[in-house]
Amino acid sequence: MARIKIDLPATFPFSTQIPVRIQDVNYGGHVGNDAILSILHEVRIQFLASIGYKELDTTTGEGFIMSDVAIAYKGEAFHGDKFDVAVAAGDFSGFGFDFFYKITALRNEQTIVIAEAKTGMLCFDYNQHKIARLSAEMKQRLETGKIEA
Repeated sequence: MARIKIDLPATFPFSTQIPVRIQDVNYGGHVGNDAILSILHEVRIQFLASIGYKELDTTTGEGFIMSDVAIAYKGEAFHGDKFDVAVAAGDFSGFGFDFFYKITALRNEQTIVIAEAKTGMLCFDYNQHKIARLSAEMKQRLETGKIEA
């Protein structure tokens, strides 16, 4: 069986902590795959806000749309865990890029890798319902994780 392999970048310009909520836990007693995807979405929104962007600018209609997602689960997570989620942007094209994520948890003084993920993002004009170009300024902010270089 072929396995998903995500080539993570060497560095991540942004990370945040996300606590595991009881609603993130499934009938198996661990964090469900749907919760991991939701957590990726939260971290992506936080990263974009940190560099002065929103996923959707309601004034101009410009934003991003997810074109694909891949998640490789590496370990179990449980209610009470606190995730450290790192994110970086890469694989840029004229119309989009990928976000890369690494989710870890500190448990019993050990760092456990919970998941690695990638989301493909396209620049999207929601007013015209079509893809749009990735600006040089946006690419620079996404690469560095900073508003100014």
